[in-house]
Amino acid sequence: MEMTEMTGVSLKRGALVVEDNDSGVPVEETKKQKLSECSLTKGQDGLQNDFLSISEDVPRPPDTVSTGKGGKNSEAQLEDEEEEEEDGLSEECEEEESESFADMMKHGLTEADVGITKFVSSHQGFSGILKERYSDFVVHEIGKDGRISHLNDLSIPVDEEDPSEDIFTVLTAEEKQRLEELQLFKNKETSVAIEVIEDTKEKRTIIHQAIKSLFPGLETKTEDREGKKYIVAYHAAGKKALAKVRTAADPRKHSWPKSRGSYCHFVLYKENKDTMDAINVLSKYLRVKPNIFSYMGTKDKRAITVQEIAVLKITAQRLAHLNKCLMNFKLGNFSYQKNPLKLGELQGNHFTVVLRNITGTDDQVQQAMNSLKEIGFINYYGMQRFGTTAVPTYQVGRAILQNSWTEVMDLILKPRSGAEKGYLVKCREEWAKTKDPTAALRKLPVKRCVEGQLLRGLSKYGMKNIVSAFGIIPRNNRLMYIHSYQSYVWNNMVSKRIEDYGLKPVPGDLVLKGATATYIEEDDVNNYSIHDVVMPLPGFDVIYPKHKIQEAYREMLTADNLDIDNMRHKIRDYSLSGAYRKIIIRPQNVSWEVVAYDDPKIPLFNTDVDNLEGKTPPVFASEGKYRALKMDFSLPPSTYATMAIREVLKMDTSIKNQTQLNTTWLR
Repeated sequence: MEMTEMTGVSLKRGALVVEDNDSGVPVEETKKQKLSECSLTKGQDGLQNDFLSISEDVPRPPDTVSTGKGGKNSEAQLEDEEEEEEDGLSEECEEEESESFADMMKHGLTEADVGITKFVSSHQGFSGILKERYSDFVVHEIGKDGRISHLNDLSIPVDEEDPSEDIFTVLTAEEKQRLEELQLFKNKETSVAIEVIEDTKEKRTIIHQAIKSLFPGLETKTEDREGKKYIVAYHAAGKKALAKVRTAADPRKHSWPKSRGSYCHFVLYKENKDTMDAINVLSKYLRVKPNIFSYMGTKDKRAITVQEIAVLKITAQRLAHLNKCLMNFKLGNFSYQKNPLKLGELQGNHFTVVLRNITGTDDQVQQAMNSLKEIGFINYYGMQRFGTTAVPTYQVGRAILQNSWTEVMDLILKPRSGAEKGYLVKCREEWAKTKDPTAALRKLPVKRCVEGQLLRGLSKYGMKNIVSAFGIIPRNNRLMYIHSYQSYVWNNMVSKRIEDYGLKPVPGDLVLKGATATYIEEDDVNNYSIHDVVMPLPGFDVIYPKHKIQEAYREMLTADNLDIDNMRHKIRDYSLSGAYRKIIIRPQNVSWEVVAYDDPKIPLFNTDVDNLEGKTPPVFASEGKYRALKMDFSLPPSTYATMAIREVLKMDTSIKNQTQLNTTWLR
């Protein structure tokens, strides 16, 4: 095996740009979808000259889906401001979209800035476009049983406890119209009353069931009006006038059959939406809290992803009805189970990736893919781990570990160059000018971003208690800063390890026996390969290699004013125990083909939904205007597909590099 240095590679067209996958990066929260929009609209023909976001499964606590763990007061404040945020995005946010992304990213990071400098293969790199369409990047979750998740069954499990079929006929067309308008907030009514003509308990039950099943998000109650019985439908959430119905006899706490598992498991197919956003959308339409959903790993936005989700005591019927209301989502493969899903339980992800308009010869492609299959790639943490602006997340993490809280505050809030929404720029300017958290917070229409949460904390606890103010940010988001610093150290140390010792195990390297790291001794070097070698993320519960890379770790942390022998922090949350990570990953189930095509808009393979709809797979001509490389491979959790693709193309995957290579095309 030959190891090569990073070299300048000329890409004719570069669409490869990375979006954060670790929600701790202080980027502004994306515009929240209003409930009045029943569908998630798709870009024209699915074609978007947008930017890359690679799917990676970094286990995250479920609280990152909801508003966060900022304590009772912060949660109450967030709820109070929810309606303001729903409608509060200013026009300038929209105008910001038209600004040149290339110009905004001049100050972004390159791979070398975060220690990504080596390749393992010797083939010549070539050009290609990744994610010209988000449908060019498909991720299927691999469950704990090794089975790849597919959406291939939209049927609802037969259950004696489910409502009767009468629910579909008991309502008139006019009543359905009024209920739909109420559900979608299309009129000013706060409720819809339906008279029960043939008043029996059975008839009332069917009407209640019909409304709740056919119009998720609506609740019902029975009222007597002038001697007549009415079923009144209303929105349970967001209507303070109806708060009185939320009594101990909660109208949403319907009976659940004891014989049925408490969790409905389903496969979620989604397009161009990350897992957090998807669950928030589903929870809004179902009128439940996001934390009743569980999953094994998060999937990113700019892709088509298929994964298993579990939800507590929501019927498959209700979930299936969302298929009629939501675009870019599809739910299926329903089953009832006793247990929820747990983060990290998955075995990994299977990727289907199309690199369009490739310039490599068939021989180059063959060499590159054979190397990926036989040797693999360096298991670097990808660019999305480190943020997209001029203030990398690892710098914030380093300041936390140094206990430099004023610096933490300044790094998150100070003005910065790079890709930022207009309202964030104004917020930062206000902060720089006044150091008044309340005044800066007023500039933010979206207050659930990290900046907004920190400013709210500073308003609540004061400038002399930054630790408590920072603590308002959800715990997982805070820890992502520290993990980013660990990743930064690890990338740099792995590059140095490969530079000094190449791609073979040497005495003093670390390997895992079970969960325990042990040293490779001189006598047993030949019993291991480079694929067995691990390197530590710095912490108080790891050992370091017994060769000169140990001193390199020490020097790097000392330069950052950190003590490698004392990685415990005054605040327990920020104490780093450390972990081990393999330095080379060899993908499984690797296959590929080069196809010719003429139209950049046509899909080059069928998705699960295409197959459900009976679409014929694309047929390719022997020659065409363009060539594409279609590749399939499986990766374990917490590895970055971008780094595998980087090894194939031999190119820098940073936003800064890609935009500078092709600003004209991006514009």
